[in-house]
Amino acid sequence: MNQQQQHINVDQSEIDKFSRLADQWWDENGDFKSLHDINPLRLDYIDRHAHLAGKTVLDVGCGGGILAESMARRGAASVLGIDMAEKSLQAAAAHAQNNGVDNLAYRCVSVEDLAAEMPHTFDVVSCMEMLEHVPDPASVVRACAKLAKPDGMVFFSTINRNPKSYVHAIVGAEYLLRMVPKGTHDWQKFIAPAELARMCRQGGLDV
Repeated sequence: MNQQQQHINVDQSEIDKFSRLADQWWDENGDFKSLHDINPLRLDYIDRHAHLAGKTVLDVGCGGGILAESMARRGAASVLGIDMAEKSLQAAAAHAQNNGVDNLAYRCVSVEDLAAEMPHTFDVVSCMEMLEHVPDPASVVRACAKLAKPDGMVFFSTINRNPKSYVHAIVGAEYLLRMVPKGTHDWQKFIAPAELARMCRQGGLDV
């Protein structure tokens, strides 16, 4: 697991928050239960559209590696997971090693720095529930677009900013049902579909 020192477009409070939860990533009934529950749907959606077998894959904001490891197991030639929370990456790497997943690697590097280093490299780029945790989501979108091969596919998932998302994602999920830890989300950072589509087009992606 390599680390790069130039950290940009990072909210340190977000890094600290997920670092405190690093030992929970692979507890399917713990703080990240909702991510484990939704992961099969995400994996199937990406595989159905991108056909992961034999592909080079990048997972941006991979956290503890839940999606990255499942894409590696699905038959990708190689998967690279990147995140700025090193404790999360340590949990991800340990789980992969303990389970014999050898077509998977992790790096502590920003997506912008990786895009400068490895442009047009990956068949598939995924960025799930990460855009709402950074100061400049458009910068992440541009970097993801740059990292994909010209015929590659980029997948984003984020939370819509509307009254329903406040009720469900914050009041419901964090405070009532306790599906995720309190403070996981900031409603002001949620992204409307039209905003994300605009970021993608400005980054050179077809939507």
